[in-house]
Amino acid sequence: MGSAGVTAATILAKAGKRVLGLEAMDRIGGRVKTVQFAGGIIEEGAEWIHGTQNSRVYDLAIQNNITVVPQDFDFLIFRSDGNQTLMPVYYELFNYCLEKSEYSTNISYESTGDYLTAEIISYIKKNHPYLEHDKQFIDEFLDVMNLFINAYEASNDWHDVTTRSTAEELGGHLHTSWHKYGYKTFFELMLNTYNNGPGLQNLDIKLNTEVTKIIWPKDITGEVTVVCADGQTYTANNVIVTVSLGVLKERYDIFHPPLPKDKIIAIDKIAFGVVNKIILIFDEAWWPNRLYFPYIWYTKDKVNLSESDLWLSQIRGASTSLACKNSLTLWTTGYVGKKAETLTDEIVQQKSIELLRRFMGKNYTIPEPNGILRSKWYSNPFFRGSYTYDNLETPKYPKARENLGAPLLDASGTPRVLFAGEATNPLHYGTVHGASETGYREAMRLLNA
Repeated sequence: MGSAGVTAATILAKAGKRVLGLEAMDRIGGRVKTVQFAGGIIEEGAEWIHGTQNSRVYDLAIQNNITVVPQDFDFLIFRSDGNQTLMPVYYELFNYCLEKSEYSTNISYESTGDYLTAEIISYIKKNHPYLEHDKQFIDEFLDVMNLFINAYEASNDWHDVTTRSTAEELGGHLHTSWHKYGYKTFFELMLNTYNNGPGLQNLDIKLNTEVTKIIWPKDITGEVTVVCADGQTYTANNVIVTVSLGVLKERYDIFHPPLPKDKIIAIDKIAFGVVNKIILIFDEAWWPNRLYFPYIWYTKDKVNLSESDLWLSQIRGASTSLACKNSLTLWTTGYVGKKAETLTDEIVQQKSIELLRRFMGKNYTIPEPNGILRSKWYSNPFFRGSYTYDNLETPKYPKARENLGAPLLDASGTPRVLFAGEATNPLHYGTVHGASETGYREAMRLLNA
């Protein structure tokens, strides 16, 4: 049970309904995973509140006097020869591209990669014509921006991200941290367990309970039957399914009778990507006081990498955390994120330190880390990825997210199996607040039925 599931369950329980939550893992939170480590808090999954206006996440924190802290997206750029770039044009282009990426809806280009490439080249011609024919400079900059977009979208390549998306960002600061509280606080507040709260009387959550079959009735008198891997069977008037799209892609045949065709098409066509973190813990912070350090490879350095190390060239950079000030996070996405999951901690730690020393070692003394934490969202059978994005197929199926979120109805038109989760949100997919909105939507659908 992640943001969508816990939101729906707590709203229904507070309304007086008896609610049973079945969670396949040994914890709640879904793709939010706060870990106590090395005297601080590590977020293996979602890290920031993305927007503060009309956000269910931000509002709940403020209502409970939890101080959340905006993190400014300030950065220092490093090159693969170990030097910090002193060229102001890099920072100018980086900020310009970030600004343009927020408004990438453009009918002239289907892919975000094509759109941003054209925008960047046009900007260079107008403002820095001496770089117009510097193919190496342009290619190297486009490479790092491709990685940045992939880390934001969970995509494999920015040429697979459509400009014709329905996504909307919330107003307000887009990188607000729970810092010392951890994102887990959002769930504790909803469940009334924050500061040793007593919980909710009408809500029972069973952990380590994997669902293997959902049998739903088409007649008005039957109940929904849920069969679990441990042999337990539960019946209810209504069931809300909040598993990730990655799980639905792999196991949508658990529904009996089968799902309707439009829902199966939605499951197939909506893109589900991977974003993973490699988190290194040190005795103390050795890096400058910034949020993010983009890494730009020289083409010649990338070409000279061994085949086994090529995945390192797809790490977009490192970021810092307010919750654990002696940790540094490297970001992997798409195919590279999946590849890194197959490597041992020892190899990933060794190669990550080599990467840090290549890019930052001329400016800073980089010690061996004390530990490593890694997310593995793809190989986890209860997630199979991180979150959804709109790819080039999306415009062909404009109602896919609505179809995915549509309930299964009995003969009287009453919703019996309902669907929530970030993938079912047409506007705010890929976010914790977006998932929470869908949990609220389905809870209210039942309460108003």
